[in-house]
Formats: sequence, C-alpha cells, structure tokens
Amino acid sequence: MKILILTGRFGMGHWSASQSLCQQLTRTLPRAQVKVCDLFAYAMPNRSEALYKAFHLLVTYGSGLFNTYYRVTEHLPTDLNSPLDRPMLDKLDTLLEEEAPDAVIATHPICAGLTARWKEEQGSDLPLITCVTDLSTHNEWIHQSTDCYLVGSPEIRRRLMAKGVEESRILVTGIPVKEEFRRLSRHQGGSTRRLLIMGGGLGLLPRRESFYEALNALPGVEVTILTGNNQRLFRRLNGRYPHIEVVPFTDRVWDYMAQADVMLTKPGGITVFESIFAELPLLLWEPFLQQEKNNAQFLLREGLGRAAAKEPEQCLEDIRDLIYDDKALEDMRARMHKAKSQLEAESVSRLLAALTQNKAEGVRV
Repeated sequence: MKILILTGRFGMGHWSASQSLCQQLTRTLPRAQVKVCDLFAYAMPNRSEALYKAFHLLVTYGSGLFNTYYRVTEHLPTDLNSPLDRPMLDKLDTLLEEEAPDAVIATHPICAGLTARWKEEQGSDLPLITCVTDLSTHNEWIHQSTDCYLVGSPEIRRRLMAKGVEESRILVTGIPVKEEFRRLSRHQGGSTRRLLIMGGGLGLLPRRESFYEALNALPGVEVTILTGNNQRLFRRLNGRYPHIEVVPFTDRVWDYMAQADVMLTKPGGITVFESIFAELPLLLWEPFLQQEKNNAQFLLREGLGRAAAKEPEQCLEDIRDLIYDDKALEDMRARMHKAKSQLEAESVSRLLAALTQNKAEGVRV
C-alpha cells in the first residue's frame, strides 16, 4: 500500500499533523510506503516561500482581515474557483501520476479541495481522507468526493453531519500528534511548580520585560519558555533570569510537557491535542485567529483549560490562580484523560485498509 499525505507549511500545524500521521501509519502498517509532500512547494517551487512569508505577515499583522475573510467564507459553496486552481491541478495531476498512491490524506483544506476536484474531473475512485487540523467545520474542508473525515471531537462530527456529511464518513480521532505524546510518562509532582510557556513555531510571546521579571519572582515556580523560531527573543531572555529556562526551537516538546504542571500557550490545533494526550492543564492566551478562537471555545467549554488575559499583569494573576490550585489541576487532568479515551486511536490504519480493499473490489465506501 502506498499512501501520499498532502500538506502545506502555513504555520507548523498542517505539517506537524502530516508528520504525526506518517509516524502512526508507518508503525501500524509496516509494509506501507508513506510519503509526505508539501503540495505548494511541489507546484510552485520558486514562489512557495514567498507565499508562506506573505501568510505569516498576514496572520501576524493583519489578523482582523484574515478573520473577516474566514467568517465570510465559512458557509460559501466549496466549488468556487480561484486563479491558482488550474496550475495547481495540473501539478497535482503530475504528482499523482508520478507517485501512483493507493490513497491520499490531505491535512490542508486547499489540498483536500484540489484532490477532490481532481477526482471529479478524472472520474477517479482514489480514496481521499481529509484530516481537519482545527476544531472547525469551515466549508473549505468539505467536499463531495472526500471518502472520510478525521476530526478532533464528537461535536465537530455532529456539526459536519448537520452540513450533510454522512456519519459513516466521519471518524473522531483527535488531531494527530506524535506517538511520544500518547505514551508520555509524567513527573511525579513535588514542592516546585513547573510552568511551560509556548508561543508556537513563530515564538509569539509578550515583549514587556516586567512580565518576565514577575514570572521569575513567582514563589516556588520554575518556568520553561519555548521560543520556537523567535531567535531574537531567545537571545534576549537566555540566561537572564535564574528561575526561567529558555529553549529555542525543539522537536522534543513532549519532554518539556512531561515535566510541566501547567502550560500557557495559544490554542493551535496541534498544541491543543498534544496537551490533551499529555494530560497537561492549559492556560490559553486570548487567540487572534478565528481557528484558534474556535479551539479555545472548545477547551473552555469542556473544562480542559482556562483563559489567560492579554495584559501581562492580569495574565500573571491568571497563572497564580491556576498553578497553585491542586484541585483545579487534578480536575483538568481527569477531563483530559476522559477526552482522549473517547478517541478512535488506530482507526486511520483500519480505514485505509478498508478503503484500498474496497477500491480494488470496485466498491465505494
């Protein structure tokens, strides 16, 4: 069996989900060939980096514009064309001819839409699985030729069904995370409280010096800050405060989650489910992207996290209120344990086996 995972590097979430799926499928289907492809880099090798930089600038400095576009298009038909569709479809056609996969998994909505449209134009029965990498039912993810959707929660399944997707085509798997988060061995408490702060791959963290001075002064608290690709912030903070450890980009986030009692972060889809599998209570910075707002609403509603204010002084108060509250921390961990126990852990592998078998037999799932 040959599986092609199509994605893009708009932020790290889609790419990270693809890598996690690749790891899971390689483990559970050892004879399968699994390949991850950045479709945008493949289709536009000379322009993809500029495209990604433009997106970074948009979400950093123009989040209001991005959110307006997201909300306006949320319920629009999914068959609307853009000027990039035809050249991207031509490149996708070449890629699928080269790779000849038995199934495609898309972890980015544009990849899902293009593959669905390619199937319709070609009259193909190539199995297409769409992995929704946020707690979202935006119409950009929904396409008639999709064989199955992997979603993060039962609520998302219900909302997709309300939009006409058959229940049998929806699996509640959680958003994919690496195996290390699924078998995490947590530290056994102690008198010292440990706070982990993450700003995502871009390292979007507070700038005020007073915030870090106050963190350093929290009684009995050791702080670890993952600055991602924000090298300027790493250089500014590294070694400056005795109770703050500063870590640049790392691919071993699970090691730091295993040691933490609380994590302060923005609610990206991947980070949310890494923390759920790690059973790590969350404090959520007020998000500025609509997808992250949706994720935050889910976490707050399910009692898996608390909101943290944007303003440094109030944010510090929110940290104090949670990190010393043993009862609240234990309740969050119990809710996370229950949430992850409801996910269909190995269903992706079983689904792929069924889809490829049915394709060979000429049966539509």
